[in-house]
Amino acid sequence: MGCKRLFRLACVGGTFETIHAGHRRLLHEAFESSDYVLIGLTSDELALKLGKPYKVSPYMDREKMLRVYLDSRYRGRYSIVKLNDVYGVAIDVAELEAIFVTEETRARAEEINRIRVSRGLNPLEIVIVPLVLAEDGRPISSTRIKKGEIDPEGRLKPFR
Repeated sequence: MGCKRLFRLACVGGTFETIHAGHRRLLHEAFESSDYVLIGLTSDELALKLGKPYKVSPYMDREKMLRVYLDSRYRGRYSIVKLNDVYGVAIDVAELEAIFVTEETRARAEEINRIRVSRGLNPLEIVIVPLVLAEDGRPISSTRIKKGEIDPEGRLKPFR
């Protein structure tokens, strides 16, 4: 890797229903820039509250799938923490230096920084990772994958 990492400790969060090309880019960017990454994984209860337009797989299944993916690339450089609310450890861990988000979740990161500052913690560097677009120019998402519109790489599904 050769380049010096910018952050000792960063975080990223999500439901990670399917590990698609967008998730892989988000995680890659976080690990390229950070020595260690805390990954917030949405709890079953939070997933319900968020009102996802599809049935979310149980937490244990999503955690196992995420761990298999992460261990194949970033073993020993991450911890998965359960997100019971939309802020998770990002508002509590003083040592955190950065949060990796997409444009869609930038506002949440800004809210996290307001809470951190109100608690006497340093704000996080907000790193915006571009969305990965499918063949049709629209963002890849678990919702679109679950609907059968695209596959995890963003390829359009043929009509049946």
